[in-house]
Amino acid sequence: MDKLGFDAVIFDMDGVITKTAQVHARAWKLVFDEYLRLRSNRDKHEPFREFTYEKDYLTFVDGKPRLRGIESFLKSRDIVLPRGSENDAFEAETVYGIGNRKNVKFLEVLKNEGVKVYDSTIELIKNLKSAGIRVGVVSSSKNCEFILKSAKALDIFETRVDGVVSNELGLEGKPEGDIFVKAASNLNTTAARSVVVEDAVSGVQAGRNGGFGLVVGVARSNNVAELNANGADVVVKDLADIDIEWIKKWFAKNPLPLFEAWQDEEKINAFFSPFQKDNKGVFINPSYLSPLRSVISGKKKTVFFLDYDGTLTPIVQRPELARLSEEMKAVVKKIAAKFTTAIVSGRMRADVEKLVGLDGLIYAGSHGFDIAGRNLSMIEPRAQATVPLIAEITVRLKADLGKIPGVIIEEKKFSAAAHYRLVEDLAALDKIKKAAEDIVAGNDKLRLMAGKKVYEILPAIDWNKGEAVRWIMKALDMDWEDTAVIYIGDDATDEDAFSVVRGRGAAILVACEPKISAANFQLSGPDEVKKFFEMLLAGNN
Repeated sequence: MDKLGFDAVIFDMDGVITKTAQVHARAWKLVFDEYLRLRSNRDKHEPFREFTYEKDYLTFVDGKPRLRGIESFLKSRDIVLPRGSENDAFEAETVYGIGNRKNVKFLEVLKNEGVKVYDSTIELIKNLKSAGIRVGVVSSSKNCEFILKSAKALDIFETRVDGVVSNELGLEGKPEGDIFVKAASNLNTTAARSVVVEDAVSGVQAGRNGGFGLVVGVARSNNVAELNANGADVVVKDLADIDIEWIKKWFAKNPLPLFEAWQDEEKINAFFSPFQKDNKGVFINPSYLSPLRSVISGKKKTVFFLDYDGTLTPIVQRPELARLSEEMKAVVKKIAAKFTTAIVSGRMRADVEKLVGLDGLIYAGSHGFDIAGRNLSMIEPRAQATVPLIAEITVRLKADLGKIPGVIIEEKKFSAAAHYRLVEDLAALDKIKKAAEDIVAGNDKLRLMAGKKVYEILPAIDWNKGEAVRWIMKALDMDWEDTAVIYIGDDATDEDAFSVVRGRGAAILVACEPKISAANFQLSGPDEVKKFFEMLLAGNN
């Protein structure tokens, strides 16, 4: 891990940088109250109920793209309107019409009041830039550029992904993580090495869904608990409460040993005390043990996501030697009989399905590109399109590295892997790494991932084990709030899933030594994984 541990911080605009959230809320109230009165006057059976900040704006509108926010609020009042078209007059009784009228009201209020910024946010941004950390801004608003320019804050950001850019690129709005992931990409980094700063529930959900290394909620509306409940790692009431050193500390932390934390909650408090010692305005997500307790109590539906190599089996010299022990197979069978269970592996789906040999499970192979089981079936179409290219580079890897003693080239349909665990000639390691890097260099359709004694070349698409977890959750119609989600894995490829699950589920790293990770907890090896399963089964009887 490098000195800082993170590369970029991506800020939401309204309510985080600029004091325009309340302006938006007032404009929405003017527009919705006007429309609701119109309906009430027209139909005496539809009594007028005003649009409120707490119950309506924060719940249905805040942070969402304009049209989605309108439709979400109207649905809450059982009102269905045609979407209309972008050029609808603001008097039109359509979703676009209401949106256009809101924009007029918003700009009127803004013109009268001007744009003010949060000084503590600007100070943090300046400090980040001075330390070489890259900064970006995101917003669902199509007025983002105008607002930042009015606030004299446009030039401090290296990238801007707003409503205009999202529309041009076809990006999904919050709570999907697209706009944040795109901003991280524009800053030449990944979600895992970036921070999201958001004040809206849909925004912290987007940061969590995008798999970001740290999601900071800013509670401008006394909504600490709500932001934490929706995936914020930490909530502050003002960004003066954290600084670069605090963020560095977060990215350098190790997971808690699971059995120690399970037996003694004081250890959890001690673990988080460095993040809160001098500042009581920092609210760490309190949910770390709750998913596990929900399994024991049976209060929530439960889903397990399990890696295979290094998690259910020990790491071995050759991939084909990783066999599930009869004891582990028996306990996994019991887990799958009681709880929804998915195996999420870097191996090809057919291979891991054969190795596990249990029916009734969901199998996600090739890092989640290929999913089947429990009446589910999906092959990621963008990955499917790269199969011929992967076949070509597999041939090239064999030609470049196949003669090095100990190198194993694994053909995986959606990826190609060069294993070097058996390589004894240390001088050959640089050649192996360079060969993998040379294949990826200059080819924007490929990316390189380093795992445990392996270099793997994959399609350069925004899909990983974390996205596979989200896909399975949606396909099973499982809501994060109503489900105890537990992900257990051991490799760098599992970190994306840890970042998606953490904060609203239990992310568990399997490693024999302390290790920096996005996971909440740590188990020392497959034996402790088995012990954990047995503990859960005993408590669930």
